Amino acid sequence: MRTCPCGLPAPYDDCCGRYHRGAAAPTAEALMRSRFSAFAVGDAAHLHASWDPETRPRRVDVDPGTRWTRLEVLDRTGGGLLESTGTVEFRAHHDGGVVAEHSRFRRVDGRWVYVGPV
Repeated sequence: MRTCPCGLPAPYDDCCGRYHRGAAAPTAEALMRSRFSAFAVGDAAHLHASWDPETRPRRVDVDPGTRWTRLEVLDRTGGGLLESTGTVEFRAHHDGGVVAEHSRFRRVDGRWVYVGPV
């Protein structure tokens, strides 16, 4: 069992792997962590499926040459079990640098989706 790339102390299959297999993320932060993990494991289908249908591109590609190494969650607002919107600010580290974003999330048909940067 390998540790989940998102940084939580759980095996991948029990953590973000379940969202990659289709389970609904319970919070905006859980979805954001699963999206980071999707980049790390090369799961473009999860990235596409978890993107807001109103803002997602037609196609989502993952660069197999990029190694994602660490995720830092800096802040979050809303995005809880009983909320319909939220934001998560994070830094995603990879072998070529860092991607920093303050992201917006919302529920669509009861599931959290990534909208885009704030």
